[in-house]
Amino acid sequence: MSSESLHVPREILSTDTRLLHNAITSLKEELDAVDWYRQRAEDTEDEALKGLLLHNMREEMEHASMLLEWIRRNNSDFAGHLETYLFTEGSLLAVEKAAEHGGGAAPAAKPAGPSPVTIGSLKERR
Repeated sequence: MSSESLHVPREILSTDTRLLHNAITSLKEELDAVDWYRQRAEDTEDEALKGLLLHNMREEMEHASMLLEWIRRNNSDFAGHLETYLFTEGSLLAVEKAAEHGGGAAPAAKPAGPSPVTIGSLKERR
């Protein structure tokens, strides 16, 4: 249960903090499941079972990705860091150094042009 890992009483947490906690806890659980399925797939001699386990692993990756996107959309601090590091090329430490010095991403760190994947606005249009 996610409330078992709270470090302060639930009733003093803001809604934003509580919801972020729930998302982070769920993300950790999905990543654990990815790891477990991968290990079990590599440990089996049965190809049919291996295929099922790898299928399940990919489903957990999908769930983890959805949670990470929710976190990005709902927490500006995470969003800023994800924008800096995700989908970059080369050394992540070079990306960090460039970002710290206000130079944006390191050379060739981000692909040119728009993001290859977009979801669009989920807000109702008025």
